[in-house]
Amino acid sequence: MPGATAPNQPPDDAPARAPGGRSDPAAGPWLSAAEQRAWRSWLAAERLLVDRLDRQLQDESGMSHADYEILVHLSEADDDRMRMSELAEQALFSRSRLSHAVSRLERLGWVAREDCPTDRRGMFAVLTPPGLAALEAAAPGHVATVRRFVIDALGPDGVAQLERLTTCIRGALEERGPTPTG
Repeated sequence: MPGATAPNQPPDDAPARAPGGRSDPAAGPWLSAAEQRAWRSWLAAERLLVDRLDRQLQDESGMSHADYEILVHLSEADDDRMRMSELAEQALFSRSRLSHAVSRLERLGWVAREDCPTDRRGMFAVLTPPGLAALEAAAPGHVATVRRFVIDALGPDGVAQLERLTTCIRGALEERGPTPTG
């Protein structure tokens, strides 16, 4: 029925309310009821999806989702190598977080570090043959999980909408400048 709301949910045109249900127009521009539901639904879906992806990769491949992302970026790079600073930017990791992750992947033998011949301070992260094998073994289960919970759940029109929406959000975030990677 158009305009119907879930139990205990204010209608979409209800005045915005502060957290805790208090109404304080002077306190700031609160989200409308519809905006609040959309925001909270997106947050819950994103957290549940990332958790599901991480658990699937841990259970089936012994790697975290962050590890998988690093291996994917390296596998897509020329000669399976990237400068650490570029990899941090691509993976949306701080340099410190990336350094810790690469150290863990080095201990597994999946990634190696190499000096940059043109910049004494620069380092490359390099995907090793065992790292490529680990990625190739993990990919089918990861893709099946993404397909099950995102692609198939949304269908072709929903996937196109998702791309438009996330591109818009990412563009708004990137307009504000890059995330610090210190």
